[in-house]
Amino acid sequence: MIKKTVFAALILLSMSSCVSKKIYNDLENKYTDLKKENNNLADEIEDLRKTKTEFEANNASLQSELDKLKSERDKLQTDCAATTNNLKALKESYAALEKNSGEALSTNMSKNRELLAQLDAKEKALAAEQNRLNKLRDELASSSQRLSELESMIANKDAAMKKLKETLSKALNAFEGKGLTVEQKNGKVYVSMENKLLFQTGSWAVGAEGRKAVVEVGKVLGQNPDITVLIEGHTDNDKILGTLGGGIENNWDLSTKRATAIVNILAENPSLVKKNLTAAGRGEFAPLMSNDTPEGKAKNRRIEIILTPKLDEISKMLNDF
Repeated sequence: MIKKTVFAALILLSMSSCVSKKIYNDLENKYTDLKKENNNLADEIEDLRKTKTEFEANNASLQSELDKLKSERDKLQTDCAATTNNLKALKESYAALEKNSGEALSTNMSKNRELLAQLDAKEKALAAEQNRLNKLRDELASSSQRLSELESMIANKDAAMKKLKETLSKALNAFEGKGLTVEQKNGKVYVSMENKLLFQTGSWAVGAEGRKAVVEVGKVLGQNPDITVLIEGHTDNDKILGTLGGGIENNWDLSTKRATAIVNILAENPSLVKKNLTAAGRGEFAPLMSNDTPEGKAKNRRIEIILTPKLDEISKMLNDF
């Protein structure tokens, strides 16, 4: 609708001799901006669809694990019922042996001793079955409780990461469209910054605009001490020839120095837990796009800040099942 309106306005203005070329150019520029914004929105919609697909796949995996645990619980319930029936049969056998033992005692001591031995064996078997029944009941109760706790923990982690992504998107709203994106996938939140926002060619010194973006990320992380933070530096596949400022040897070296520069800015925030930070250089070996075009190379030159919730409790609980 916006496109049609602007286009109509352009036609009318072009037909009017009373409209200045400056107004025509302004409208034409607005049309171009709106077209660009429309393309950006289309890209964001596609990213959200991909994120939804990955989340559904992760949710299906968790659902499969949940179904497995429920199946184990049902098996325990079946075993418990069978054991109860065995216990009942043993008690009836015990009562019969007791009666027979009393009647035979006066006439056949040998038979009586045999019956007593059988009775003792039945009592031991009965006690063993009772212990097994009690153990199965305890395991069933424990498994049900841990299953509920696991479901609650997974839901809480998902909600926390969704909230973190929303908080970051809001804090970094001013930088979106400048080479910065925020997305949630595979249970993690990814903040990606292209080098055009952060660095000059061959440099690892962060520019003023890029520093502002990193500081905003640090503010959010300072409020989330249970998040581990991996900062990855990435380059294109252009070889480094000669020496750059400070003597860069190769793309590994450059990507590592750039990741470390981002860590140093984040660490300036006193509220951020420093032990949660890790810097890594990936060089040219994890590209997003082909390096055959300038556009692809520009996308590959980036910093990725990967935020991961601590899953120690969930992992321990899964190992206990």
